[in-house]
Amino acid sequence: MKLATAPGRRLIVAGTCLAVGAAAMLALPGLTKAQAKAPVTRLAAVSAPEGTYWHTRVLSRRDNFRQVGSRANPYWVVKQDLTEQWHTTDIRGWIGSREAGAYPKSAKDREAWRRDGSPARWTRDVAGQTVVLSTRPARGHVTPVRGQNTTFFLAGQYLTYEEVQRLPADPAALKSWLTKAAQVRGGGNADSFIADLLPDLFYRLPAPKEVRAAAYQVLLTLPGVHAEGAARDELGGNGTALSIDQQQATGPKAEKGKRTRRLIVDTTGMVLLSDTHKAERPGNDNIDLVLEAGWTNAAPAVPALP
Repeated sequence: MKLATAPGRRLIVAGTCLAVGAAAMLALPGLTKAQAKAPVTRLAAVSAPEGTYWHTRVLSRRDNFRQVGSRANPYWVVKQDLTEQWHTTDIRGWIGSREAGAYPKSAKDREAWRRDGSPARWTRDVAGQTVVLSTRPARGHVTPVRGQNTTFFLAGQYLTYEEVQRLPADPAALKSWLTKAAQVRGGGNADSFIADLLPDLFYRLPAPKEVRAAAYQVLLTLPGVHAEGAARDELGGNGTALSIDQQQATGPKAEKGKRTRRLIVDTTGMVLLSDTHKAERPGNDNIDLVLEAGWTNAAPAVPALP
């Protein structure tokens, strides 16, 4: 039986948009005028989109927090999902999703899977709880989205295309705006909040390349962020790796657990290649592989298998 374990070659299409001047900042939804104001000398012209839809295509792999098989022969299974999103500049959106097939996580897990009779689907985990997992890809679907989900979301703010284009392209100004957004949101550490959301600027939003470059520079200034140097993602894409130390409440008693987030960024195009979350506890690892991010004229459709 052939398991769907690796996608094909990606095509990254990064837009080349005009940037906002270093001092420019727009008062965005969710911020008061006093909180969002900045010395605006001029706003750059909003760049024209390079296609009908801002489109992202992401392959997610999840340990699913479950072991399957039997208590005497347990093994981890990785669940794969494809998610695609399309947004127009006039606030219309679609989302497509498709299960891409599950597979045993490691060589050891594959051996246990074979001892289990190489099942193609699972309905129970080792604890007897219900699961829905299959090695066979699902048919998938695509649906329009309504309301605020058709806008671009960043730092608790729902932004229009024009507002995304006018995000600060200067690292200090961008960090200042994000810090104010964190204050409006309330609670938690502002630096952790910013570190969590900045990766979205590398693919989810049609931000100008200069804004994405500023976001990268902001990341490097945050505590717990470490530059690791040149790296390749699972699909062979070349980029630069950044690790982010995180703390997370885990377990039934909400014990604190260390978690590391590792980004691989194509620093030539300033596009995210992969986003990995790895925890100290086994069975709690996730990875998102960005297969496509950019403008397209292709209409929304059920995600095709990689």
